[in-house]
Amino acid sequence: MGQSAPLGGIFRRLGAADVALFREHLIRLDPDTRRDRFAMGASDNFLARYAEQAFAGDAVLFGFVEAGRLRAVAELRPFDSREAEAAFSIENEFRRRGLATELFSRLITAARNRRLRRLYMNCLAHNRAMQGLARKFSAELTFESDSVLAIVTAPPGSPASVMQEAGDAMGVFTTAILQLQGRWLGLTPFRR
Repeated sequence: MGQSAPLGGIFRRLGAADVALFREHLIRLDPDTRRDRFAMGASDNFLARYAEQAFAGDAVLFGFVEAGRLRAVAELRPFDSREAEAAFSIENEFRRRGLATELFSRLITAARNRRLRRLYMNCLAHNRAMQGLARKFSAELTFESDSVLAIVTAPPGSPASVMQEAGDAMGVFTTAILQLQGRWLGLTPFRR
């Protein structure tokens, strides 16, 4: 996996230093996309609060960054030692470009490495794109009146899956170092 660059952007793991990028991404989502992601209307204030807590606990987030803007995000949120929820948000103009497939692949690798066996993904019944994404990963789909539950069983981790995720973790480290360097440069007086 590692970082790849379709459309001139990169896929990478996100960390606490990316809160502002994540908040800006969520706020750029149109009302329909917000409803699809959160199964309700979501105000800018709600999205800002959500971004602030998004990296807490054992959450793992991956994103697609293009020209300094986060355009797509996949979230893995474990709720016990064997199961987790998966969620996605992709800005309209970046849909149907394979971003969700790449991000879901990274989530499954992260789940494997954490010994999570089942990933759950809820989507609204009209969200055919998310249902199609779940089917790509052999999900079992359960249809209810207004929603669909997708369950993906993750295979056990392997040395190869650990190495794949390690490549993504380097992105978090690199981002943190670059941001820290920028802060230091802003604090030091200019010297000749």
